Amino acid sequence: MNEWHKEFPQKPDMVFLNHAAVSPWPLRTMKAVNDFANENVTSGPVHYPLWLKEEKLLRTRLARLVNVPSIQDIALSKNTSEALSMIAYGIDWHAGDNVVISNHEFPSNRIVWESLSRFGVAVKIADLDREQSPESAIIDAIDDNTRLVSLSSVQYASGLKMNCKIIGKTCRERGILFCIDAIQSLGAVTFDAMDCMADFVVADGHKWMMGPEGLALFYSRPEAREQLKLTQFGWHMVKHRGDYTRNTWQPADNAQRFECGSPNMLGIYALNASLSLLEDIGMAKVEKALETRVEYLINGLRETPEIKLLSATEPERRAGIVTFQKTSKDSKQLYGELLEMGIFCAYRGGGVRFSPHFYTPLEKIDHALDAVRKA
Repeated sequence: MNEWHKEFPQKPDMVFLNHAAVSPWPLRTMKAVNDFANENVTSGPVHYPLWLKEEKLLRTRLARLVNVPSIQDIALSKNTSEALSMIAYGIDWHAGDNVVISNHEFPSNRIVWESLSRFGVAVKIADLDREQSPESAIIDAIDDNTRLVSLSSVQYASGLKMNCKIIGKTCRERGILFCIDAIQSLGAVTFDAMDCMADFVVADGHKWMMGPEGLALFYSRPEAREQLKLTQFGWHMVKHRGDYTRNTWQPADNAQRFECGSPNMLGIYALNASLSLLEDIGMAKVEKALETRVEYLINGLRETPEIKLLSATEPERRAGIVTFQKTSKDSKQLYGELLEMGIFCAYRGGGVRFSPHFYTPLEKIDHALDAVRKA
């Protein structure tokens, strides 16, 4: 049993290998939510100033998680799709512009850009499987009409980890905006928005960050932020928030201009608690522990008859996702049988997707591998 097991008192008969979807919470997150609920029942918002300190602490933790210098560049969104939509509908597009994405993207990072066709904006889909490297596929798809590249740092189905720095450097040199969907990275592996030269980083908190649904990070580089028109308006996004006597208003100078209304304070308490665990352990240690489990899982699958790995096995191409097929069985059927045996996983990309986290006991992975053999 690893040193973090007390934070995850999961049912003993369950093997949870689906952190790439919706993660279980740590125990401290449940306690934070219970305490906050109790305070609301007994005292209401009497201590609201303290709640705002919690909100600031969350922004600080998120800024550290993506390694950006200021919490002024961090906004809190409802989810990844909302943040992507604010970017997509904030840019002043011209007919003939295009957006480059990949053929591995989750629908959130495809549909929003396809919706811009009404403005004459095209979506160019780079095939990550056909070029010399996934990065060259993206770069080769860029042309003189490309306004933005939007890419997942880790692809949701295959688990392919992209070298975002190479793409970010190309985009910066050519004056192209670079948006990263980091939902499969943050909380799983170390991530550096500055090193990637990202203009925007978006990510829900309910996967590897182990927080609740309904709260997401939206980072915007100041120079890129100024290029976005605002599409949502309210009392919360103004420069002089709290001065209700003003008859005139201006958008906030910082990223909070994208937050039009009241914050999800319950979600803030929950996500802040989850991130506190990652900080207590340290992301380098979290990444190393997850790497150990992914390596253990890959080796176990390689030793299992009839298994075909769909995920890249090179260490630099891995994060927390391992997807595979069993050649003698339909993958969707295999997924269903594993669920019946208490192996909580996912059916993605034509295969079964396992996604352990840093705390997953190795004996649970052994149990899952045994179930794959028996299925």
